Amino acid sequence: MGIAKLINGLKEFQENEYLKYKAEFKELVDKGQKPSVLFIGCSDSRVVPNLITKSAPGDLFIVRNIGNFVPPFKEEEGVFGTTAAIEYAVNVLNVDSIIVCGHSHCGAIESLYKDLDRDNLGYVKKWLALGEKAKNIVDLTSGDKPIKEKLPLLEKVSAIFQSENLLTYPYIKERVKKGELKIHIWYYKIETGEIEEYNYENSNFKAIS
Repeated sequence: MGIAKLINGLKEFQENEYLKYKAEFKELVDKGQKPSVLFIGCSDSRVVPNLITKSAPGDLFIVRNIGNFVPPFKEEEGVFGTTAAIEYAVNVLNVDSIIVCGHSHCGAIESLYKDLDRDNLGYVKKWLALGEKAKNIVDLTSGDKPIKEKLPLLEKVSAIFQSENLLTYPYIKERVKKGELKIHIWYYKIETGEIEEYNYENSNFKAIS
């Protein structure tokens, strides 16, 4: 897909799709956005949150990054895009649900087993370090299984670890404890369109029917 196709799509949106939501867009402008869900997903072009959830404008506050990772909370100066977005969603927009959505065939997860020792991937390497803890657990429990067989498990385990990182944010931990905020862990299978959700009580993933 080149830029020309995107421009054609923009024209089609303005002439057709926008009209379907014209009233909704006006209300969202007049009254502001009030999404109830923060969706943390991967930047992978095959993962399209609004498409797979059939959500409308104003429904989701979306954060996307490589690997759908969540940095642990740190009180220090710096520029932290994902952390800032989480803070805004919870403390300003007052979302009542957070979805951490992992997915199949994730390039970030696969990269944890690759040598990225290149000068122009310094930031990528640092970011992927957020998946190392999950990788170590999977390697420890999976023994000598081929990497290809480990990847689906690691994609799920990583999503669980990212949800645990969310609980290092004091304001999130407090709201979860009070029952004001719930964290959901999803796993999206690109090849089938199926989404599984993690069951905290049974410690397993089950398809959302």
